[in-house]
Amino acid sequence: MDLQKREQQLQDWSLQQLELSEYDWTVVSGDASFRRYFRITAGGKSWICVDAPPEHENSEQFIKVATLLEKVNAPKVMAYDLAQGFMLLSDLGDELLLPLLNENSANGLYQSAINSLVEMQRIDSNGKIPNYDSQLLNIEMELFRDWYIDKHLQMTLSDDENAMLDQLFQWLTDSALEQPQVFVHRDFHSRNIMFIENQTPGIIDFQDAVHGPITYDLLSLLRDCYIEWPDFKVQEWIEYFIEQSDWELDKAQFIQWFDWMGLQRHIKVAGIFSRLNYRDGKSGYLKDLPLTLKYIVQQAEKYPQLEEFSRWMSQKVLPKMESLAQIQ
Repeated sequence: MDLQKREQQLQDWSLQQLELSEYDWTVVSGDASFRRYFRITAGGKSWICVDAPPEHENSEQFIKVATLLEKVNAPKVMAYDLAQGFMLLSDLGDELLLPLLNENSANGLYQSAINSLVEMQRIDSNGKIPNYDSQLLNIEMELFRDWYIDKHLQMTLSDDENAMLDQLFQWLTDSALEQPQVFVHRDFHSRNIMFIENQTPGIIDFQDAVHGPITYDLLSLLRDCYIEWPDFKVQEWIEYFIEQSDWELDKAQFIQWFDWMGLQRHIKVAGIFSRLNYRDGKSGYLKDLPLTLKYIVQQAEKYPQLEEFSRWMSQKVLPKMESLAQIQ
C-alpha cells in the first residue's frame, strides 16, 4: 500500500467534498490500527479526514456507531466513500484528556466523562451492534496466551497452567455476561476522550462498540493502561457512576464485576500490546505493559478463588517480565 499516494487521494477527495481551493493540510495521527487521520483547515473551520483502508478497517461499522452516538459529543460523519475507505468528519480538536489529568483536575474531568458514559449507556444498542458474547470475550483473552505469554515472554505453559487459564477465562466470561448489558464503547479511556472548552467531552475511536457488560467502559476509564489512580479515588468515581446510572446497582456486586472485568480487559490488552509490537512493528506500547500487568495482579489477589492465578502471575510471569526487561 502506497501511503503517500493514498494520502494524496484522500486529500483530493476531501477537497472535492468541501469544494475548497485554499486550505491547510496537516497530519493528526495514526493509531493502533491501520487508520490515519489528517486535518484540513480553511476559513477558520476545520475537518478531520480519515484514511481507513477497506481491506483492514470497517468504515461501515464506524458510520453505524457514529449515528448511534448522536446524543453525545462524537464526530459527525459528513461524507464517506466506503470503496476507497475515506471519511470526512467534524473536528473535535486535538486536546486529549490524558495530558490534562492531575490531582486537581481529575475529579471534574472524570465526572464529565462518567456523565457522557451514562448517556451512552442509555442508547438502545441491543441488536444494532455486535454482542459482547462469550466467543468474543474468549478470543480477546486468548491474545494473552498467544502473544504475551508465548511470543513476548517465550514461556511454554504446562497442561496445569493451561487448565488454570481456561478456568479463569470461563469465570471472567460468566461474570461479564451476568451483568446488565448496555452500549459499550470498548476503548473508553483518556487517549480517546477529548477536552473541549465549554462542551461535554468529545468521544472518539468508537467503531469497535458492542452491546455488553455495564462495567466495561467505566473500568477502561478508571483503570486506564496509560495513567494510574489511588484505589480510594477509583472507589469514589465508582460511587459517582452508581449514583448517576439509570440501573439499580448493588455496590459490592458491582465492584466484583468491575474487578473481574478489569482482569478480562487487562489480560486482553497485554496480548494486544505484544501483538502491536511483534506483528505491526509498534513497539511504543511495550512501555505500557508493566502497569497493565500490575493491574492484573492487584485485581486477582483480592479474590480467594483466583489465588492460584495470582500466585502464578507473581511467582512466574512477573519475574520473567522483569528479567526480559533487563536484557532489553
